[in-house]
Amino acid sequence: MNADSITLADALKQRRSVRGFMDKPVPQSVLEEVFSLAQHAPSNCNIQPWQVWVASGQSRDTLRERMVDKVSRGVPFEPDYDSLPRFEGVYRERQVECAMALYGSMGIAREDRDGRRRAELRNFQLFDAPHVAFIGMDKAFGVTVALDVGMYIQSLLLTMSAYGLGACAQGSMRYYPQDVREILGIPDSSAIVLGISFGYEDPDVAANKTRVGRAPLQDSVRFCG
Repeated sequence: MNADSITLADALKQRRSVRGFMDKPVPQSVLEEVFSLAQHAPSNCNIQPWQVWVASGQSRDTLRERMVDKVSRGVPFEPDYDSLPRFEGVYRERQVECAMALYGSMGIAREDRDGRRRAELRNFQLFDAPHVAFIGMDKAFGVTVALDVGMYIQSLLLTMSAYGLGACAQGSMRYYPQDVREILGIPDSSAIVLGISFGYEDPDVAANKTRVGRAPLQDSVRFCG
């Protein structure tokens, strides 16, 4: 599959968070095509502020082992950016509905704390993905530039979908940025925004059976004449 074999509408509808991957690396030629196409994302004055590091093979294994070890030992998170605020009202309702759908697919009951901890650890195991892309930007940039980085991330996710790749954007990948910088040789001037685990989806993984909907158009969009 490539970007010419799927419409934008299809890519938008098919894209979802994949949480289980096959042990099959993406060919280097495909990686280069995907990330080259994502470079067409818009940005203010075309500054293209996103910085991307793709970890595969040994670097991916080392990062995964380091993060799993730290989380297992309860090492505090030290993200470059604050975590998301607490959601309230309808946003909290949507968050809970998403969690219920995911854990329901995995057969994890609300009171199953061990099961939930294992599910959370899967984030740091990269869901067994063969690749993880870390997206960052210069530490001097603020929220306005972060909007540009966000548009790049969406472009990248849609491109991955167009090429038949599964992906999961993970805020948890910014929790131990010093380890990411050390292992991947990233300068201290770069901050980690998030990570994207990606590869070929394993359809037999229970979490990948999860489906969530979207709010009605009128809940988010107002047409003003």
